[in-house]
Amino acid sequence: MLVLTADQLAAAVALIELDGIARRLILGTPDLSAEHVGSVVAQGGVDAVVLDQALAGFEDLGAAERILCRVDIAPAGDVALDRCDTEWVLLTSGTTGAPKMISHSLASLAAPIKPGQNQGADIVWATFYDIRRYGGLQIFLRAMLGRGSMVLSSSAEPPGDYLVRLGQRGVTHISGTPSHWRRAVMSPSAHAISPRYVRLSGEIADQAILNTLRAFYPNAGVGHAFASTEAGVGFEVNDGLEGFPASMVGAPGDVEIKVEDGSLRLRSARTATRYVGGEGAALTAADGFVDTGDIVERRGDRYYFLGRRSGVINIGGLKVYPEEVEAVINRHPAVRMSVVRSRRSPITGALVVADVVLKEERDGDVKREILQICHENLAPHKVPATVRFVPALDVAAAGKLARRDA
Repeated sequence: MLVLTADQLAAAVALIELDGIARRLILGTPDLSAEHVGSVVAQGGVDAVVLDQALAGFEDLGAAERILCRVDIAPAGDVALDRCDTEWVLLTSGTTGAPKMISHSLASLAAPIKPGQNQGADIVWATFYDIRRYGGLQIFLRAMLGRGSMVLSSSAEPPGDYLVRLGQRGVTHISGTPSHWRRAVMSPSAHAISPRYVRLSGEIADQAILNTLRAFYPNAGVGHAFASTEAGVGFEVNDGLEGFPASMVGAPGDVEIKVEDGSLRLRSARTATRYVGGEGAALTAADGFVDTGDIVERRGDRYYFLGRRSGVINIGGLKVYPEEVEAVINRHPAVRMSVVRSRRSPITGALVVADVVLKEERDGDVKREILQICHENLAPHKVPATVRFVPALDVAAAGKLARRDA
C-alpha cells in the first residue's frame, strides 16, 4: 500500500490503522513528484493507494485500487482481519533525484525509543519534519508509543503560525533540523514556545546553533542526534557541544560505531533491512555496518563532522567539505546561517563561495571579519573566495539547506 495523502493527519490515521494489516506500507513524501510515483508503484508492488483527496498530476497511479482516508471515519465494529508483520518503506532522495525505497520493520523504527525516556501523558511532542520522513516518523512513534501526544505541522502553515499554535497547545518537546531551527529563531514567534527539550537532527549541529537555542530556551535541554533513513538513529549527544565524544567509537551498546577511512559507520537493530525495488547497491557491508557517508575528524577526545562524502568540493585536488566551512562562518555573532557552494574556475576547477544571512544590519566590515575567522580556522584552500550577503537561504522539503553549485 502506498500512503499518498496531502494532509499529515490523514497519513497518521492511515499508518495507525494499517500497521499489522497491510503487507507493506510505503510512505509517500509530500514532495514525491508525479514523475517518480510510477516507479514507486511499480517497484514497490503497490496494489492500493491511500488518498485523502484527488491530487493533481497523480490521476494515473497504475494501482488496482484507491482507498479514501478521512480522519472522521467511524469505527467499523468487529471485523475479522488477518494480521501480518507490516513492512514499512520510507523514501529518500537518490543522487539522480529519483527516490530510493528503504525497508524497515516497526521493531527497527521503534528500537531507539527507550522505555521511560521522554514519555508520559504530560509530554507533548512536535516536529518541523513531516512524519512521512524518517526524522518525523521517529517523533510520531515516540509520541504514540510513549503515551504522549503530538501536534502536527501543516505544509501550508507559516513557521511563525505553527510556533504560536505549539505554544497554545503546551508543547514540551520539539525537534527539527538545524535549518528548521535557524528559521524558527528568526521568527517573532520564537518565544511563543517554552519547551523542556529541543532536539536537532538531519544536518550537522554546529556550536553556533546549539548556543543560540540554549540562549533562546534556557529552561530546555538541547540535544542533537545522528540518524539516517538507512542506519536509523545512531546516537544522541546531550552535553551541549558539537560533534560527539571519541569514547563512543568502539564502545559496547545497542549501536556499534566505528570510523573507517574517515567515514562514520553504524551497526545495530535500528538499521533498515534492504532496498526495495531496483536499487542495486547493498544497504550494509558484509560485516553488517552501514557506511553513512558522513566524514568525521578526531580532534583530541572528540570527533567532529566535516560533511557528506558526496558533497565534497575539489579545489585543485584538495578536498573541501561545505559544512565544515559553514560551521566556521556561523561562529561570527552577526551570522544567522550560511551555505557554502562551489563555483567553477578555469584554473583550480572550482572555488569556494559562501552566501550568508545576517541576524540584523551591522556596522563595521562584517565581511572582512568573517573572512578573518575563516583564515584563522581553515586551511587556505577552504577559505571562501567570495562572501555574499543574502536575505534568506533556500531550504529543501526535507528541512535541509538546498545545496546547488553557484
